Amino acid sequence: MVKQKTQQKAKQIRYAATGRVYVTSTFNNTIVTVTDEIGKTLVWGSCGASGFSGTRKSTPFAATTAIEKTLNEAMQTYGLKTAAIYICGIGPGRDSLLRVLRNSSLDVSKIVDRTPVPHDGIRPRKKRRT
Repeated sequence: MVKQKTQQKAKQIRYAATGRVYVTSTFNNTIVTVTDEIGKTLVWGSCGASGFSGTRKSTPFAATTAIEKTLNEAMQTYGLKTAAIYICGIGPGRDSLLRVLRNSSLDVSKIVDRTPVPHDGIRPRKKRRT
């Protein structure tokens, strides 16, 4: 018995003029996610996805490249014009994000820092001796 081929539906591109940009910046990597107002992911990118590996992922240049690539793809593909920025974590991607936003044509409605701050939590690791 021969299986019939099913037609695949063409993927419809949603137009999102306003959205949210989530930037998670760690010491080892920077992850950027662009969503619409509902929260559905439109585009994502990271330093690793931009072609950097190893210690080069944790540089400000890699973070700048990843953020620029992701924002340009969101603006060209989905027509993103205005965005709310949500920053989480401490790392080289924080400063790079602000530099990229200053030079881009994206309108920023608000910038929110969602970095988790411990209220005197667990004991920190011992200080490194060199």
